[in-house]
Amino acid sequence: MRWVPCVVASGDGVSVGHPLVDEYLVFCRSRCRPNAILARAFDLKVFFTVVGKSPVKVTSADVMAFIRAQQSSGSTVVAIDGSWGLSPLTIRRRLSSVSGFYAYVLAAGSTSVTRNPVPTGLVTRREQSRPRQGVPLVRSPKMLPRVLTPEQVNSLLGALRTDRDRAMVEAMLLAGLRRNEVLGLLFEDLRAVDRRVFVADGKGGRQRLIPISGRFFTTFGRYLDRERPADASSDRVFVVLKGPSRGRPLTARGLDEIMRGARRRAGLKRGSCHELRHTCLTRLREAGMSLEALQAQAGHASIETTRFYLHLADDWLAEQYRRAADAIDAQTIGATR
Repeated sequence: MRWVPCVVASGDGVSVGHPLVDEYLVFCRSRCRPNAILARAFDLKVFFTVVGKSPVKVTSADVMAFIRAQQSSGSTVVAIDGSWGLSPLTIRRRLSSVSGFYAYVLAAGSTSVTRNPVPTGLVTRREQSRPRQGVPLVRSPKMLPRVLTPEQVNSLLGALRTDRDRAMVEAMLLAGLRRNEVLGLLFEDLRAVDRRVFVADGKGGRQRLIPISGRFFTTFGRYLDRERPADASSDRVFVVLKGPSRGRPLTARGLDEIMRGARRRAGLKRGSCHELRHTCLTRLREAGMSLEALQAQAGHASIETTRFYLHLADDWLAEQYRRAADAIDAQTIGATR
């Protein structure tokens, strides 16, 4: 009987309906957040639905056919080159999920699979001297994230209706916290005296103790005194204020809904949680914060990720160009004398 992939989420986790795939999703529980596991389950469901084969029979040819199918799917997304299909980033993420699954299968060694069917890339002439530097299977443009201007930040803050919402936004704007890091804050994580916040469960399981402006603690104090339900039993800092879920921890979906409403009232087209984080880190870099300090603040595993903010900081680029241009002008003037 042919397997029909289907994502099922329950209190016990997420399953797709195949023992081997479900075993992998169980393995991911200790490594990934629930949303990440759900995304991987959906990616694997899409892949095996398109391929139409058992996991142990998939070949590299099937993977290449899957890429072509995704690139020509009936999507409204238009790539930079004018072609139609799914976003290259979406396709790359799905390939990453499939590759991760087969990496687990190979490590487990419980099947007849002897190699990962997802190629690491197309081999080039430089492959021998620079391993793993081949051409990627799916080339995607590297887009700079947008950051908010000071005027847009003020408009967004003015559109927020509660001090709870302002405190959450300020945690992202003033400290560069991620959405899940904000929602995961406990009272014991807030160090008001030192004006610091302890992130106990950062991305990749990395913890960090980072400074934050006293402005956040002022807003947090108002939220604690005026808005947080006195009978809330959760030790999470940010909870639901009204309705049947009153006093329970605020969810990612709830925070996203708050942000959508604030953007609509402020007349802004952007201002997501991640863009607030980008805005914070960009402004810190523009103000002169070193890359090493910015890496610690952001919780990046690699400083190469932090270098990204050099390109967002317009003042830094303009200053570097001005110095180089002045040096060139000085050489030119000296040569003509």
